[in-house]
Amino acid sequence: MKTRLLSQRLIMALCFFLLPGLLLADEATLNAADTAWILTSTALVLFMTLPGLALFYGGLVRTKNVLSVLMQCFVIAGLMTMLWLIAGYSLAFADGNAFIGGLSKVMFAGIGEDTLSGGIPESLFALFQMTFAIITPALIVGGFAERMKFSAVVIFSSLWLLAVYAPVTHWVWGGGWLGSMGLLDFAGGTVVHITAGVAALVAAIMLGPRRGFPTTPMMPHNMTLTVIGAGMLWVGWFGFNGGSALAANGDAAMAMLVTHISAAAGAMTWMFIEWIKFKKPTVLGTVTGMVAGLGTITPASGFVGPAAALIIGILAGFICFNATMYIKRVLKIDDSLDVFPVHGVGGMLGTFLAGIFASTQLGLFSGQGFADGITSIPEQLKVQLIGIVSVLVYTAVISWVLLKIVDMMVGLRISPEDETEGLDIASHEERGYDLH
Repeated sequence: MKTRLLSQRLIMALCFFLLPGLLLADEATLNAADTAWILTSTALVLFMTLPGLALFYGGLVRTKNVLSVLMQCFVIAGLMTMLWLIAGYSLAFADGNAFIGGLSKVMFAGIGEDTLSGGIPESLFALFQMTFAIITPALIVGGFAERMKFSAVVIFSSLWLLAVYAPVTHWVWGGGWLGSMGLLDFAGGTVVHITAGVAALVAAIMLGPRRGFPTTPMMPHNMTLTVIGAGMLWVGWFGFNGGSALAANGDAAMAMLVTHISAAAGAMTWMFIEWIKFKKPTVLGTVTGMVAGLGTITPASGFVGPAAALIIGILAGFICFNATMYIKRVLKIDDSLDVFPVHGVGGMLGTFLAGIFASTQLGLFSGQGFADGITSIPEQLKVQLIGIVSVLVYTAVISWVLLKIVDMMVGLRISPEDETEGLDIASHEERGYDLH
């Protein structure tokens, strides 16, 4: 009896000393390596917009509009930052329902220095996601470049972030219905590329073509700027896709590897198609193919292997090239900088292919496996197609409504005289270059 009593007291003493440690082990703790990597990735993703996308787009427009594009990218970065703080982050990631987040994180409420999201500070997670919220509406600029009023750009981009980007982000990454279904979108095939591409197409159709399109050549005014910007996008995309692992681990490393392979394959495929078709490979085609490869691998980057990434990049170059030709030459839609055929089509293609190459049963082309509860390619593809179609339709409808509202408020398109003069002078009373 005494021995049993002594044993019970020893057990109680051990529990007294060990229980606090066991409880602390269950609590989330800061992972310094993960935090350092996401800090780096956040800087890389912002670098993609400023200066990467700004220079890429700026070089593609005509001389009289270069400053307007740089200005639009810069102002979107500022506005989206403020809106993400005020309500965007909460609508995307706070607890809510299957379609939209709640308001519990308005103005980053409850986020302090010690607040964690997994193994990283929640302040860092919110900032990382903010850089995605910046580049997505900035991508849309390419659809209406050289002809939309600056006031319309400001109002539309602001409304679009809250009405399109934040809800779709919640659907996929914030605990919403598509994520719950098992949609595979590692870094933004639906959230970023389909939404931006579709919105750009809707804007291009509603605004109508630039004066002179398609008979008057509208060549890029400075391919040097475009190539510099393209290089920045390629490097920055390592943070875009690799950072989406939210950890410094093998998933991040593989995402970076497949991102690089797909970008290279997309660039080379587009280049060789032009070489065969038009007898000369162009710099513009090569860098556009690179962007197509990057956009297409984005949703699949955390789920596929290197061999599959090669196939995805080749398909991206081939399909996005033909989509560009079809949009411009057959449909004669003036998507100024080819946002829909490159980002929209690439995002759809990559989201679809993720449902195939995520399979672990494809030998050399196997990936990391399907979403939880999904056991076959047809089952995963069904979810992927639901995600593609739902995001496409929702984005198209809401973007059209928002553009109609903005048109009634301030008008969408600049006057013919201002378009002839150029947006740099008409909207900002400045020139990109000293021509004297």
